[in-house]
Amino acid sequence: MNMEAGRIVTLIGEKLAKEGEEFVFLGMANKCEECRLKKACANLEIGRRYRVVKIREDIRHECYVHEGGVSVVEVIEPPIKAIVDAKYAVKGSKIVFKPVDCEPALHDLSHPAGLVEGDRCVVVDVLDDLPGGLKLVELKRETGYRCS
Repeated sequence: MNMEAGRIVTLIGEKLAKEGEEFVFLGMANKCEECRLKKACANLEIGRRYRVVKIREDIRHECYVHEGGVSVVEVIEPPIKAIVDAKYAVKGSKIVFKPVDCEPALHDLSHPAGLVEGDRCVVVDVLDDLPGGLKLVELKRETGYRCS
């Protein structure tokens, strides 16, 4: 994994390569096994959310899967909006993420794509008070750390 200040250099489909674009890496397609560049495409963690922060305009490669080929990009793991117990919602604090039970309409925020139970995170910001002693926050995952 090639990183510079939290950035990861990877390859993504030409049509997806837009600065600010966010995606969840779901892994490689079966066809990728044949490709000589598969290690450069598959250097992201499955199930994690990434944001494209830079496109290296001058570098493109042919691809078995993506029409138009792939571009070299730099990505980061962005902060993720999530619902947490209010007692853990302190800006700047470190927490271990644990999904909370809440109404079905808020499921995507209580179980956000890109975070799993046991992830160590920093509370970047407290965004809103919610019923039931819950708060909406922005969390930044501390990469490489996970509590079981």
